[in-house]
Amino acid sequence: MFFKLTKEQQQVMISDIQSFFSDERDEELSEFAAERVLDFVKETLAPHFYNAAVLDVKRVVEERYASLEDEILTLERPIKR
Repeated sequence: MFFKLTKEQQQVMISDIQSFFSDERDEELSEFAAERVLDFVKETLAPHFYNAAVLDVKRVVEERYASLEDEILTLERPIKR
């Protein structure tokens, strides 16, 4: 995977997964099983979310650039002939 989680982040996510399975599915999940679910999400699903975020950032940067370009062009002065 292209990113690393801290131990603390991973523990919080594992705990959240265990809580989800307990609350939503009435299943008790071991820490190992929850870690496997987390690995699946990181390896299979996270890239989809990551790529969507990259596209969102690209759009924001393009909008900001266009706005900046417009502001720069307002600084132009007419040339008298």
